[in-house]
This record gives sequence, structure tokens and C-alpha cells, in this order.
Amino acid sequence: MNHEKIHIHQQIELLIIFFYIWYVVEYYYWYFKLKDKNLAYHNICFEREAYAQEQDLNYLEHRKLWSFWKYKM
Repeated sequence: MNHEKIHIHQQIELLIIFFYIWYVVEYYYWYFKLKDKNLAYHNICFEREAYAQEQDLNYLEHRKLWSFWKYKM
């Protein structure tokens, strides 16, 4: 549940539409680079942040704007 709440904050930051555009573009970037759907999904910066922080139930209280950026490879 916390994982999805993190995504909601990411979507709000990027005005929803830009979140999905970025998500799809980054997915295909990783897919063509890694040739693996699962690895592509797990390398998306939004997913990396959500998976890294999903156990911290207080994360959203101190999360800074555009925190997903530091998960970009």
C-alpha cells in the first residue's frame, strides 16, 4: 500500500500525464537496453524509489519534491 502511495505523490509532482509519459519512455529505454521486461520495470526510477522506501511508513512525511530523481541511473 505504501508503494502505491509513493506513486501517487510522484504522479502529483508530474501532473499525472508527465508521470505516465516519463514512465513509458523510461520503461522502453530500459527494455531496449536490457532486453528483459522485468528488469526494465524494476529499473524505472519511480519503481526504484517506491520499492526502496515501501517499508518506511513515514517516508512520505519527510519525502522531498522530486525525490525519484536520485533513483535515476
